[in-house]
Amino acid sequence: MKNADYLTGITTSGTPHLGNYVGAIRPAVESSKNPDLTSYYFLADYHSLIKNHDPKKRKASTLEIAAAWIALGLDYNNCVFYRQSDIPEIPELTWILTCLTAKGLMNRAHAYKAAVQENEEQERKDPDQGVTMGLFSYPILMAADILMFNAAKVPVGKDQVQHLEMTRDIAARFNHTYKELFVLPEVVVDETAAVLSGLDGRKMSKSYNNFIPLFDTEKRLRKMIMKIQTNSLEPDEPKDPDTCTLFSIYRAFATQEQTKDLARRYREGIAWGAMKQELFEYINDILKEPRQRYEELIANPKDIEDILKKGAARAREYSVPFLDKVRKCVGIQSLS
Repeated sequence: MKNADYLTGITTSGTPHLGNYVGAIRPAVESSKNPDLTSYYFLADYHSLIKNHDPKKRKASTLEIAAAWIALGLDYNNCVFYRQSDIPEIPELTWILTCLTAKGLMNRAHAYKAAVQENEEQERKDPDQGVTMGLFSYPILMAADILMFNAAKVPVGKDQVQHLEMTRDIAARFNHTYKELFVLPEVVVDETAAVLSGLDGRKMSKSYNNFIPLFDTEKRLRKMIMKIQTNSLEPDEPKDPDTCTLFSIYRAFATQEQTKDLARRYREGIAWGAMKQELFEYINDILKEPRQRYEELIANPKDIEDILKKGAARAREYSVPFLDKVRKCVGIQSLS
């Protein structure tokens, strides 16, 4: 196996939603079909241990996310699609990198600083209350995910850029201390990637509980779309499409021509009820066939397990010999 041209993962912490689809799954599916790229995509189940302590939820999320990626067209024969926990070399590399990583670097991680700030604002005696070592050292595990396969480019959202910078720092320190084994990954931030608003107008997120599940039933999908907040403008009053959650969701799925036409109808006046029904029908039509495939996959988890195991076997064609190089480099090897 070759090292990764592209690598990305999704944490198994819940049900995939529309925001996941347009922000991460759709571009990954397209890249997976490119025969000129070696793309690695993984289910980050170790990462989910940080916040999710419900084993059943983790297992269900792993099944649902894998089924969603496959149902939406991921070419798992052309890319490397695997479960993080099926690659034992990753946690071993994590420890090796941990022993090189400065605590001061981890002190600057956004998630850790946010947790400390919240404790201080709540006037708690211990600024580290509730902070686990998983949360604190999360960026090192992420670095191991990336460096294990010497990924050249890593697509991330803006909130993950710091972690990629940390990965480069950690890799550079290893290369300087021991030997130049690691590629310093390039951060790829897609400025054009759609960021969907949720039911309440904020960014669609599991944290805000304002998301629309990707593969709900038609009835549930319609019900969720009808709950999206709008203003009190009358049907015949002009409306601003750029400030409307309904329009932003439609735009993420539609062509430029369709989007321009809808923007015109907004300015001429459009009834919110009619717009919600139209949005439901449009998205439902796109998801109808993938939903059927998704339901088939959920009903046959062994098919997904077989795909993930084959992906892990391919990934380990690279990770096993590469970790052996790392171990020899740091002096962990046979004495004879």
